[in-house]
Amino acid sequence: MPSRIEDYGLIGDCETAALVGRDGSIDWLCWPAFDSDACFAALLGTSKNGRWLITPAEKITGTSRRYKGDTLILETRFETESGAVALIDFMPPRGHASDVVRLVRGLSGRVKMHMELVIRFGFGGGVPWVKKNPDGPGLLAISGPDMAVLRTPVETRGEDMTTVADFEVGEGDTVPFVLTYGPSHLPVPALLDPEAALKDTEDYWTEWSSRSTYDGGRHHDLVMRSLITLKALTYAPSGGIVAAPTTSLPEKLGGARNWDYRFCWLRDATFTLLALMNSGYTEEAAAWHNWLLRAVAGMPADMQIMYGIMGQRRLLEWEAEWLPGYEGAQPVRVGNAAHAQLQLDVYGELIDAFHQSRMAKLELEEENWSLECTVVDHLADVWDKPDHGIWERRDAPRHYVFSKVMCWVAFDRAIKSAERFGLKAPLVKWRVLREAIHRDVCQRGFDHDLNSFVESYGSKVLDASLLLLPSVGFLPPADPRIRGTIDAVEKYMMRDGFVLRHDPREVSDETQPIEGAFLACSLWLADAYVLAGDIDKAQTMFDRVVAVANDLGLLAEEFDSGAGRQTGNFPQALTHIALINTAHNLSDARAAAEKPVVQRSQ
Repeated sequence: MPSRIEDYGLIGDCETAALVGRDGSIDWLCWPAFDSDACFAALLGTSKNGRWLITPAEKITGTSRRYKGDTLILETRFETESGAVALIDFMPPRGHASDVVRLVRGLSGRVKMHMELVIRFGFGGGVPWVKKNPDGPGLLAISGPDMAVLRTPVETRGEDMTTVADFEVGEGDTVPFVLTYGPSHLPVPALLDPEAALKDTEDYWTEWSSRSTYDGGRHHDLVMRSLITLKALTYAPSGGIVAAPTTSLPEKLGGARNWDYRFCWLRDATFTLLALMNSGYTEEAAAWHNWLLRAVAGMPADMQIMYGIMGQRRLLEWEAEWLPGYEGAQPVRVGNAAHAQLQLDVYGELIDAFHQSRMAKLELEEENWSLECTVVDHLADVWDKPDHGIWERRDAPRHYVFSKVMCWVAFDRAIKSAERFGLKAPLVKWRVLREAIHRDVCQRGFDHDLNSFVESYGSKVLDASLLLLPSVGFLPPADPRIRGTIDAVEKYMMRDGFVLRHDPREVSDETQPIEGAFLACSLWLADAYVLAGDIDKAQTMFDRVVAVANDLGLLAEEFDSGAGRQTGNFPQALTHIALINTAHNLSDARAAAEKPVVQRSQ
């Protein structure tokens, strides 16, 4: 059985990432990139589907772990009756090859250790051919186009399609293990110096973290960890940011809502830009902006809600039927069919992101405005169509309120960019459409009996995206309709103090387990409280969310308050982005920041 989702730590090289369990097992790694096939897939199955375990071979009396400062170097400490060891796991920033480095250091006494390496390229389905490296030290594991080479001074042996080793570590000793990926048709990657790689990795992350401008008091460490996580989920060659490094971790334990999140969503664009720009990372913000520009280039009618890490459009969905799924949650999905859905809100997110970039004085390419005008002109023809909404429902399209609001945002931000920066635009036409959309939403998307905006036109239920209406400037926070919506969310949409994304009153034929609370939505409520001037309620909500982070400060997509478990893909970029932005909003509201933050310009 895999570990609980919250029992994993994250390491990565800004092109892919691995999950390391508290037990010393790497249970997930897609190699060589985030969207590649997994070579360790025990997370979605068993150890036979691939993992790399290093652990004491004797009874463990205590375990603790931490990141080394503001880095992505994970240190796990094992205590036994005969001594203590530290397992240091990291992936050096990508050079010519991708490496996973594991150092076993003796802290006290002398401890017997055990290593098991099960490489299974192809999402746990393929047993590689393993042989000694003919050109130097190490073992080669080859399967089709993929190759991995293990280098260690420890003697290894083969047992039941597994590479194993037994060794001892005394106080002051360090035993290195380095696993390196390379294409099987190329020469074996060069040997890595583990200690030099450790220093280089620490220097890299320490320098990167030192650029942060956030100074938010008692939550500084959590915000810094969220920023590091966001950087770790960035595909460095393109600037794209994946929603999570995993696929098919269930939104409902034991359920079928299991999706592949190893792609880049346009919906996260503005939130991501604000999180990076507010925290001093303008270089990363510019890279994300440029990725957006390249990804959506082409006909606006062909614009997708998500793309691959290099901007790929075809993200065909299939099922890895040989994997039993996380704690039996099936199916295990690879690819994401939702990429082909019409979701009108992403047009608003795109134009808003470009507007925020201008307001932050990022250097934009000249063709930006031409592309934006083309997108807005297309939106003029399609804004009144039904779509699948922010939550990517796979049933019949509806007129979702949030989708219409974000269409309004697209016109609003385009108008303001044109006005503020002197850009040529059909302003009269755009202003008429902006007003028409606003009127349509207020007339058809607001329920007077509930005194609240609703999920979709004619609906009697809510959804959590309505909490973003004041944040995007659709109506002032003090507007009675906004206050009524917040009251309705508090009344109908909360469980154990957390915000659900779907209204539990909704009648559904689905016979799935109860979904956990969507953590970003709880932070959106905190933001709504900040805008309403209720700082204490906002702080309480923020504290409630950060309290469910694991011991390393990492958060998944959702939290099952009944089971006390994190659920959904992990770690989740949107959750960490929301945490960063809410922390900034709270700091600004309490006048704790030393300089103004970049607010979402309206």
